[in-house]
Amino acid sequence: MDPDFVASVLDQIDPHTTLFNVISKSGTTAEAMSNYLIARGIIESYGLDPKKHIIFTTDPKNGILRKIAQEEGIETLEIPPEVGGRFSVLTPVGLLSALAGGIDIIDLLNGAKAMFEKVSNKNIYENPAALNALLHFLYYKKGYNISVMMPYSNKLLLLADWYRQLWAESLGKKYNINGEVVNVGQTPVKALGATDQHSQVQLYNEGPDDKIITFIKLEKFERDIKIPKIHEEYSALSYLGGKTLSELLNTELFGTEYALTEHGKPNMKVIFPEINAFNVGQFFFVYEFQTAIMGKLLEINAYDQPGVELGKKVTYALMGREGYEEFSKEVKEKVEKKEKFIL
Repeated sequence: MDPDFVASVLDQIDPHTTLFNVISKSGTTAEAMSNYLIARGIIESYGLDPKKHIIFTTDPKNGILRKIAQEEGIETLEIPPEVGGRFSVLTPVGLLSALAGGIDIIDLLNGAKAMFEKVSNKNIYENPAALNALLHFLYYKKGYNISVMMPYSNKLLLLADWYRQLWAESLGKKYNINGEVVNVGQTPVKALGATDQHSQVQLYNEGPDDKIITFIKLEKFERDIKIPKIHEEYSALSYLGGKTLSELLNTELFGTEYALTEHGKPNMKVIFPEINAFNVGQFFFVYEFQTAIMGKLLEINAYDQPGVELGKKVTYALMGREGYEEFSKEVKEKVEKKEKFIL
């Protein structure tokens, strides 16, 4: 929603050759729909046919986008009704974008299928999702309420962003399945190796015992760079000459891993032999399954998100959405009175 960011994207595209993929199950998400209206306004200002420049990814039967699509003949992709947004990366929500980005979505789904077989194993020691969920649960019970994901690969950093939403929105809940107030949830944090060795690892090593850390290691980089042998007369530099950047990066990962272990800090590692669609598909599925298991262990509903609804309602009310007039008055009165409504 950042206008500078949206404007910078619009500056770079040619509406004549652009297809806008509007993704919203309900068709009421303010962020997605405001950008849809902006894109549609641009399309119409050029006299272009919206049917040739817009596709809706939405609910198969319900919602405003479905209604518009039926009235105007706009092509659609269907979001499975039973799949929530944060679990939807392997549905059309993520697949069209992946395809547009040159990703082999068949391999992506095959990776997920391969992982499904692994996580169906009832032997917990051979089931990566169950074992990882149990480790996080046991440490959470001991006060480790922060889960750090730290890829040592810039290309894999966005997986940590994806994990943050999955873990936080699924597991941060006020009530358990019995309606009891429990206020559970493990806070996900992302870090980047080796950059954050210099900004966060001091805290991880010597700070409070409240973090469980997952490293992501990439064994084979798509490209590599050999460090030249220059200034060999200086021992502080000469040891680097002839080595590769991938060798240095993964050695730094090992150093961080070793230091954390020496300090008694729990850590684990996910290894990517290489970055490809199959391996990423495996990653997506194992963490979705792990989240579901963690929800069971915490005895909460991992598939709803009631904690974000109030903020949405306030936005609707203050932006003038029909049906929220009384709530808008209520919010404004509380703000004017400076009432504290957080207990």
